[in-house]
Amino acid sequence: MGDPKKSRRKWESPGHPWIKSRLQMEMELMGKYGLRNKRELWIAETMLRRIKHLVRSLLALPEEEREKRLQSLASRLYNMGILQIPNATISDILNLNIEAILERRLQTITWKKGLAKTLHQARQMIVHGHISIRGRRVTSPGHLVSRDEENYVSLYPTSSYAKSVTTSTS
Repeated sequence: MGDPKKSRRKWESPGHPWIKSRLQMEMELMGKYGLRNKRELWIAETMLRRIKHLVRSLLALPEEEREKRLQSLASRLYNMGILQIPNATISDILNLNIEAILERRLQTITWKKGLAKTLHQARQMIVHGHISIRGRRVTSPGHLVSRDEENYVSLYPTSSYAKSVTTSTS
């Protein structure tokens, strides 16, 4: 089980560190999503890898059990916002890519909602406590925002950004 004070790693680094095509792809994704380091990318890759492993393990189950677990997993991924359709098949889940997870990060959603001008400003606003979800301050740019939380992403009420928006519109 492990010590509760010592958390486990959420990521696995790539097997071979110096593959040129992978390095280029990582740098493009880091720039596109405003990631601080490759560890944030590896966390998303590990999450995707575990989801795909879980789906492949469903193939060994009997048909009734497989369908029940597949629908449960598909609805969970849909609620997280990773899947676009609620009734996904095994091939839909296996065709997911890393960008499906990176699109659900709080940093990306803050930028896409227009609360920040750039991805880097979105990251800074989150880290400095200017962004809230349902009125609660969230300071982790890598927080995965679910579909039902997405509408509640806003500026924190006591944020200086919220005050500047209200004074400029008055």
